Amino acid sequence: MGLLLKNAEFVDPAGGTVTPLDLLIEGERIAAMAPGLPETGHQVLDLTGKYLCPGLVDMHVHFRDPGLTYKEDIATGSAAAAAGGFTSVACMPNTKPVIDTPAWIRYVYEKAEAAGTCRVLPIGAVTVGQKGAELTDFAALAEAGAIAFSDDGVPVDSAKRVRDALKAAMPLGKAVISHCEDGEMVQNYAVNEGAVSEALGLPGRPAIAEDLMVARDLMLAEETGGHIHIAHVSTAGSARLIREAKARGVHVTAETCPQYFTFTEQELLKKGTMARVNPPLRTEKDRQAILEAVLDGTLDCIVTDHAPHSAEEKARPLPEAPSGMVGLETSLAACYTALVKPGYLTVPELIRKMTAAPAAVLGIPVAAAPGDRADLMAFDPEEVWTVDPERFYSKGRNTVFGGETLTGRVKLTVLGGRIVYNTL
Repeated sequence: MGLLLKNAEFVDPAGGTVTPLDLLIEGERIAAMAPGLPETGHQVLDLTGKYLCPGLVDMHVHFRDPGLTYKEDIATGSAAAAAGGFTSVACMPNTKPVIDTPAWIRYVYEKAEAAGTCRVLPIGAVTVGQKGAELTDFAALAEAGAIAFSDDGVPVDSAKRVRDALKAAMPLGKAVISHCEDGEMVQNYAVNEGAVSEALGLPGRPAIAEDLMVARDLMLAEETGGHIHIAHVSTAGSARLIREAKARGVHVTAETCPQYFTFTEQELLKKGTMARVNPPLRTEKDRQAILEAVLDGTLDCIVTDHAPHSAEEKARPLPEAPSGMVGLETSLAACYTALVKPGYLTVPELIRKMTAAPAAVLGIPVAAAPGDRADLMAFDPEEVWTVDPERFYSKGRNTVFGGETLTGRVKLTVLGGRIVYNTL
């Protein structure tokens, strides 16, 4: 017996089309895609009024496993991913210990397989222990299954180390994902340097600290020919630099998160530590620039930077609370509300930024035709809902979207032909 998804509006992110059809899954694969497929002998789910899409791909999450599992673990993170429509996520290595050896790469895969609700693709650390001094063994990490390399969470201050990393990653066909901040300039400050930091009497993280490191890493990618991927872009200056580098043919891709085209630093005054993220929420000028860069393709991918923390940690005073927010269970709705409803993007354009574009950076497939692995999601574009973090599958409740009213909700996630989330 197969699984037949009836009366769907199938979104092809590569072709940019939406096609009414039925989709039949047999085993782990898509068996057929056509209108009016016969129902006999199959489990049938009616997707009338729903978009059916390839499973979402998030190339930037923090699952805190190993070592920090009171915040999140691979099982709870995978469940949150499934609830958000994600079938593949790439997890950053800033765990405890750091994911900097083949053994820890294999650990992540084993834990994800045991959880069985999402494909969790580990990113290997660029430097041993994320200390910035010695490169990890890129070849050994890639052989074990590292999908990319990054010291995200800890900027690599040494230009030589980034240059060496780009050269080491090139023959492996992997990207180096760069967290661009001048560490000395930003310290552990809680907010953007500007009107809000002045109002709160706090030191701020200046936008130039991001821009400088973006410029450096773009120059290194241009010189080496390596693939640099700029993580969580938040400033107008960074967007401009990436746009100009792409025009010159630099091998650069880049991402941003829903919070950077939805909110500004003013949200800190309303939601306190829930709005403390890294990089920080910026000015209205930056927000507009990030939105423009999403629309014109400068920023290829939309990611969550899913970063769970405990309630106790986020209850600390703003200067002492950790940066970060969870995002897997709100991302699609936040993007649909901010980008599709106002008419900035079509549904296929949005889904491309959340599937095919990050998949291309990571070198993984997306489901779009018969024979493809059946990693799929469906969402209701009309459902209006209010974000209640207490209902999250994630251990984290820390989100700036708490209490916000969003449009569009994931209703079904299928992983390798198995239903892993269903609220139809």
